Amino acid sequence: MKAVVYDKKNSGSALTLREIEKPIPADDEVLVKIHAVSVNAADYRSMKMGIIPKRKIFGSDIAGRVEAVGKNVTQFTVGDEVFGDISAVGFGGFAEYAAVPETVLALKPLGVAFDTAAAIPMSAVTALQALRDKGHIQPGQKVLICGAGGGVGTFSVQLAKYFGAEITAVCGADNVKIVESLGADYVINYKENDFTQSGRLYDLILAINGNYPLFTYKRLLSANGICVMVGGSLSQVFKFLLFGAFLSTGSKKMYTLAAKPNKRDLEFVMELVADGQVKPVIDRHYPLHQTAEAVRYLSSGHALGKVIIEVA
Repeated sequence: MKAVVYDKKNSGSALTLREIEKPIPADDEVLVKIHAVSVNAADYRSMKMGIIPKRKIFGSDIAGRVEAVGKNVTQFTVGDEVFGDISAVGFGGFAEYAAVPETVLALKPLGVAFDTAAAIPMSAVTALQALRDKGHIQPGQKVLICGAGGGVGTFSVQLAKYFGAEITAVCGADNVKIVESLGADYVINYKENDFTQSGRLYDLILAINGNYPLFTYKRLLSANGICVMVGGSLSQVFKFLLFGAFLSTGSKKMYTLAAKPNKRDLEFVMELVADGQVKPVIDRHYPLHQTAEAVRYLSSGHALGKVIIEVA
């Protein structure tokens, strides 16, 4: 099969298209013929930190069709259309096939396209866990979403709307219109307006990629407000872990989210997508042989929503 393999010694790109052996599913595994896979910050950040999958194939969010099943598999049969986040089982999505435990996959509704399904897992589940589990979002709350134009941000806006919040979204100029269309009540172009000086307070802040000082986020919280940091560079995460507990003294709380793949959360978001209440925003599609270019584009920080690699 064709796969994009990480090879730091390669003179061109570290991500190289190669022919490798097609995996054989173990007794509890499913062999998925991958149709689409999305790129996530987890891919390029893992590369930078030297955290390389065992098979040296990145890619976590896959959507495809079951081609074979192990003898102990009970949830899926050959021909089922599935999707899921395979980051917890070693990645492997930048390839034509992946053999993964059945527990990390969910059925894809037939009416949902493969690229749409591939856009969902990591970003949407992260947004859901940040808003619901860490942020304890409630109807009528004033929610500030910083970094609303990316993958997690575009899902966060739509999910916050689903939960009945009043949303102020912060993004770049190119993303204002699409973020407005997703349901944000107020959209701020951070290059033209300094939202940190508006005097408005928020019950919940999602600091996606943490681009502002921690004290700034805390100052923008209302009494009993919560700030959840989602993602960010290693130094940003370290600062939040170091000072977050100190800043959480009193009624205002500062948390960082370590999102985890969750099948129930995945199915919950997919139900909203299938019902038309949530729509993944896809910026660009790339063929498998241009995976390195797709990763570079996402890492530049200018993508609107998700970047998809079409495999099949």
